[in-house]
Amino acid sequence: MVGVSDRPGPEPAPAAGVTPAAQPVLSLALVSMMQEVRAHSGAVYLLKAGEPVLEMAVHAGMPRAFAAPWERVGLNAPLPVADAVRERRVMWVAGEEEMARRYPRVAVVLPYPFALAAVPVATERQVYGAVFVTWPGGHPKELSGAERDHLSAACERLALRLERSAREGRPPGREDDVLSAAVSGTADTLGSVEAARLVSRLPYGLMSLDLHGRIGFLNAAAAELLGRPARELLDTPLWASVPWLNDPMYEDRYRAALLSQQATSFVALRPPGDWLSFRLYPSTTGLSVRVSRAREVAEMARGTPRTDPAPTRLVTISQVLNLAGALTEAVGVRDVVQLVWEEVVPAVGGQAVVILGSQGGRLHVLGHRGYGDPHIVERFDGLPLAERTPGTQALSTGVPAFFDSQDHLERVYPNRHETPDGFAAWAYLPLIASGRPVGTCVLAYAEPHPFPAAERAVLTSLGGLIAQALDRARLYDTKHRLAHGLQQALLPRSLAALPGIEAAARYLPATDGMEIGGDFYDLVPTRPQAAAVIGDVQGHNVTAAGLMGQIRTGVRAYTMVGQAPHEVIGSTNRLLIDLDADLFASCLYLRLDPVHGRAVMARAGHPPPLLRRPDGRVRVLDLAGGPLLGIDAAAVYPTTEVSLAPGSVLVLYTDGLVESPGVDIEDALADLGGLLAEVGDRPLEDLADEVVRHSAAARERADDVAVLLLRARDDG
Repeated sequence: MVGVSDRPGPEPAPAAGVTPAAQPVLSLALVSMMQEVRAHSGAVYLLKAGEPVLEMAVHAGMPRAFAAPWERVGLNAPLPVADAVRERRVMWVAGEEEMARRYPRVAVVLPYPFALAAVPVATERQVYGAVFVTWPGGHPKELSGAERDHLSAACERLALRLERSAREGRPPGREDDVLSAAVSGTADTLGSVEAARLVSRLPYGLMSLDLHGRIGFLNAAAAELLGRPARELLDTPLWASVPWLNDPMYEDRYRAALLSQQATSFVALRPPGDWLSFRLYPSTTGLSVRVSRAREVAEMARGTPRTDPAPTRLVTISQVLNLAGALTEAVGVRDVVQLVWEEVVPAVGGQAVVILGSQGGRLHVLGHRGYGDPHIVERFDGLPLAERTPGTQALSTGVPAFFDSQDHLERVYPNRHETPDGFAAWAYLPLIASGRPVGTCVLAYAEPHPFPAAERAVLTSLGGLIAQALDRARLYDTKHRLAHGLQQALLPRSLAALPGIEAAARYLPATDGMEIGGDFYDLVPTRPQAAAVIGDVQGHNVTAAGLMGQIRTGVRAYTMVGQAPHEVIGSTNRLLIDLDADLFASCLYLRLDPVHGRAVMARAGHPPPLLRRPDGRVRVLDLAGGPLLGIDAAAVYPTTEVSLAPGSVLVLYTDGLVESPGVDIEDALADLGGLLAEVGDRPLEDLADEVVRHSAAARERADDVAVLLLRARDDG
């Protein structure tokens, strides 16, 4: 076995073999620990040679199958034994609520009341592995000082033995699991023959199951009720030897009884119509099971119309894969709510759904579907998390809640505030992502709806898929709001009034990415003249938007100090290079002189503007220009002077207006020119709307679109 060292020290311990050790060092140490703290199950993990992996070397007290998903555990896994190794301390989980909150992966597989402690097996220099032990659900909420000391000391002793074994070349390996032996002494108390006679006279069935669920004894009444000869049932697992009990729901009750060490029960239908009641009484050596006829259930069943058999699985594997794929396509919270409504609710037989979140210590409705009256759902919104309701409890504890009828809900929450009217059963699924609750999914059913264990497991697993999608969606929505607010703050709220110039602008964000980009425009009054600018920073993200704001501010500053158009563009180019943003930008800058009817333009890699003359003729202005901003600090940007008679319209735009897949840009410009020739004399605001509406590229919104229209007028 290899130890993991986090400080200078001797060479790592040699690798462990995989064959059983000569002496059961690990088993003896584990059983001793469990006896000292009165735990009912546990396991020892050892670090695998050359890998950051913990492997279960021995398990005790319960069948290994209970811990099968965690036979091998990565050191970075969100599990108690991995945390104990990484943090070099005792990890304590007080019960099922804390397990669901901190370790949801474990809670989904073992949703039962039990407590757990995980302890590192380490010397001062070396970590060899970890131990976990469990107690039934009745254990106090705190791990006592004596229990903590016993476990820590025992693991330190085990680490020293492992260190010595490694030096001697006898590394421990996997050992046989340890299960409690049956309690002896019964024959001395009653006499085995008399005990058998006593049990045989009872009018109900009795069985003894070992920890693996195998039948060790059953009386004649039990064999008769099960419908099989006793000789065919002995030494076989109950679930395998009785076909109509081969259901995950019934096996779940057996697992729940063993882990919680609390009596559990279930009712099962023996074909064709006999209902039987099973009550399981657990101990650390197995279970005693009482079997009897469930007369009340049988009476109810006789009054219920027969229906076709339900599908064997609530949701098939293909449906789960389909749901997972659909949820990965959800972008925002609204998308998640809609997909849950369209994909999940029909699959599980529900009729309505509410997705809840929290903020500022209060419950908030993130979305809902299936409720005819929205005011019903509004009662959820703003509810303090401190109030004891199904929604707040699921969100704060991470434990799912299932209510098969309104009576059931009212018994648990007699003063409830959030029962959706018109529905008769509810599932409250905590949405846990990365180990933290992000919301609650409430599924509502129109009729009373039982939630067997298999269905609860499926719904809880679906809750995990929804949680991941919701977490991503809320992050996206938050970033989008931030980015949108940033962009709105950086773009001009209104266009400055310019003498002799009428202006109108439009901006459309791309629908890809975060719907934010670096397109910008501005008007700068510099009486008696004015300046206009339009540009496009590479990218569709917060960085592009932030850089756009810096460029726009720079252009304004250079304009206000009186620089000529080519100087403004050159100074902005050097500013962008100095910012070291690794992004480029295109830009078109105009100095407008309506008094003399002209405009001087400088262009940096930007699409050429269009000019509509007062007589309706339109042409694309062939402007001299330089490279994109941010490439060459020594770049030169020549200027071009254009006549701008009253009634002329300049159309400045970014490439998102004319660039579309499969469309030649020259054809797009010609199309735009035709539009301007036809409707260019309309009021400028109407013309701006028409330009955007007419553009195929703008409709697709693959890129940001900015349009700035300038019309020269005669104010004389």
